[in-house]
Amino acid sequence: MGFKCGIVGLPNVGKSTLFNALTRTAAAQAANFPFCTIEPNVGEVNVPDPRVETLGKIAGSAKIVPTRLSFVDIAGLVKGASKGEGLGNQFLGNIREVDAIAYVLRCFENEDIVHVTGTIDPVSDAQTVETELMLADLESLQKRIGPLEKLLRGQDKVARTVMALVQRAIALLEQGIPARQTERTPEQEKPFRELQLLTAKPALYVCNVDEESAATGNKWTEQVAKYAEAQGARMVIISAAIEAELSQLEPDEQTEFLATMGLEAPGLDRVIQEGYGLLDLITYFTAGPKETKAWTIPAGTKAPAAAGVIHTDFERGFIRAQTIAFSDYVALGGETGAKDAGKARDEGKDYVVKDGDVLLFKFNV
Repeated sequence: MGFKCGIVGLPNVGKSTLFNALTRTAAAQAANFPFCTIEPNVGEVNVPDPRVETLGKIAGSAKIVPTRLSFVDIAGLVKGASKGEGLGNQFLGNIREVDAIAYVLRCFENEDIVHVTGTIDPVSDAQTVETELMLADLESLQKRIGPLEKLLRGQDKVARTVMALVQRAIALLEQGIPARQTERTPEQEKPFRELQLLTAKPALYVCNVDEESAATGNKWTEQVAKYAEAQGARMVIISAAIEAELSQLEPDEQTEFLATMGLEAPGLDRVIQEGYGLLDLITYFTAGPKETKAWTIPAGTKAPAAAGVIHTDFERGFIRAQTIAFSDYVALGGETGAKDAGKARDEGKDYVVKDGDVLLFKFNV
């Protein structure tokens, strides 16, 4: 199951530097976690999670495999992209294929790097990108109204639901508000997703700052924080320059370098973790002598569907799942200790998997 976070931004904001740092970091990771380039502009990275290492040590695993997230470097935005200007059609097509969007925003001054508009204004930069996405969404929704009206004449109940969602989304977009803020019930979530709106995708604003502001932020990141809250989005502060330098260092050298910069962890870790959280994903684990592995699933996934992430046969033949909470697995020294203490329980088809569960699936072949 692949989850993709698209990286977008105007020229000279640090987007490519960030993507290159991400991919170099992934390429430099241990042999157990190979970097995978699916396409020239797609890189897979490990989601930082110390739990998988902890479980692997307890289980005596020969191999440890973290969960993964794909980042897509999306280029080609100019004003007018929604009308096909520049690489507009390609840009919009690439955006449609990702699950979430990370907007890289320039929050630093540098006379040697010219800003495309001549002024440092990260909120305006974000609005330039989002305006093009909102215009594309408006055009898409307006095209749906005619066919929906025909279905409504036949008293189509589904069409009534969809029309209500379309009208609500249009009303927001016309006010410059992204479609992700459209009011909807849990039952309406599926038809809303099927509208495939660009601005309905979760958003993360990545503030690219100078080295001096990496630990504290600056006046521009404060502006972005307020904007992100108003947009129902998330925000993270990084220095792409620091991340590029970090990606070239050995792990022990990285720790020392971060300390000198007043940072506890690489900014890329926060970008990856925020991207993961943005998609409302959780992690469950399988652990044994051969391998301990982290698996990515959407929050709310039931046990059979979680098993299907490993192999479709596991879902089709699902019987039950032996379930141990991460804290119990660690505190009791592994599967045997958890069983002896009565902390390993069998769950059926209706069990909703929780973040950190250590699972062993039982199924019919």
